[in-house]
Amino acid sequence: MSPEFPSVSVIVATHDRPELLARAIAAVRAQDYPASVQCVVVFDQAEPDPALARDDSDRPVTVVTNSRTPGLAGARNAGAAAASGELLAFCDDDDEWLPAKLRLQAARLAETGADVAVSGIHVSYGDKTITRVPRPEDVTHTELLRRRVMEAHPSTVVVRRAAFLDKIGLVDEEIPGSYAEDYDWMLRAAEAGPIAVVAEPLVTVLWGRTSHFNRKWRTISDALQYLLRKHPGFADDPRGLARVQGQIAFAHAALGERPAARSWAVRTLRNSWRERRAYLALLVSFRLLSADRVLRLAHATGRGI
Repeated sequence: MSPEFPSVSVIVATHDRPELLARAIAAVRAQDYPASVQCVVVFDQAEPDPALARDDSDRPVTVVTNSRTPGLAGARNAGAAAASGELLAFCDDDDEWLPAKLRLQAARLAETGADVAVSGIHVSYGDKTITRVPRPEDVTHTELLRRRVMEAHPSTVVVRRAAFLDKIGLVDEEIPGSYAEDYDWMLRAAEAGPIAVVAEPLVTVLWGRTSHFNRKWRTISDALQYLLRKHPGFADDPRGLARVQGQIAFAHAALGERPAARSWAVRTLRNSWRERRAYLALLVSFRLLSADRVLRLAHATGRGI
C-alpha cells in the first residue's frame, strides 16, 4: 500500500432516505482512488438494509446500526468504531462525491503532513448550483470562530484515524439534537493543528430542503447556546459571538417567542451592530417578515441562517 494513498473508511450516516443514500454510496464506490475504500453505512434510528452490504476487497460496503447516542454525532462515532481504514472520511447521505475527491485529498495530506483535509463544494438548491471553495486562511481556529465557513462542509472532511480518536477526539454526542456537531468538531480540529485544503469543489451538496434540521428551531437554539458555553474563544471575538447570538435570536423569532428573540437580538447588537441576523430576528418578531421567507432567500444563495 502506498504511504500517499492509505486505506480509507467513509462513514455515511443515514435515516430513511434510501434513494439519496444509494446515490451517495455509488459515488463513494466510484472513487478513482488507488487503494481500498470501505463504505460504512450507519443506520440511525432506522431499520438497516443488509442488502446494501458488499464483500469486495477494494470497495466493500459495511452496514451497521447506531449503537451509541441517537443522532448524527453518535452515528458518526459508531461508524468510526466499525471502520478499518487509516483515513476516515464522512459523507452525508444526501451529498455526492466527485470521483477524484479522495485521491486529491489524500495527496494533500501526504504533501502537508496535516491531520485533516477539506475541499470546496457545489451547492445544489432547486435549479441553482453555487460553487464555494475555502482557502487555507478560512479554516484557522480564529476564522472559524468568526464565521461558520460552510464551504468546509462535513462531507468534505478527511481525517487521519489516529487524530480522530485521540488528538482531536470523537464527535460530541452531548450537543442537543446533534445540531452543529460538525462545526464543534471543526473548531477542535483547527485548534489541534493546521487544516489542509484542496481548493476545488469535490462534493455536490443538496442544500436546504433535505436537511434533518430544517426548521427545528428549538434544537438549533439549544445547540448554539451549548456551543457558546463549550468554546470560550467566542468571548474573545465579538463578531463571532454576535453571529451565533444572532442565530439564536432568529431561532426564537421563528418559534414565535418574541421577548426572547428581542433579548437575544439586543445582546447581538451590543457585540456587533453589523450583525444582520439580529435585524432579521427583530423583523420576524414584529411580524413584519416571515421566518420561512428569510430561510428560502438564504437557501437560494447557498447559505443558511
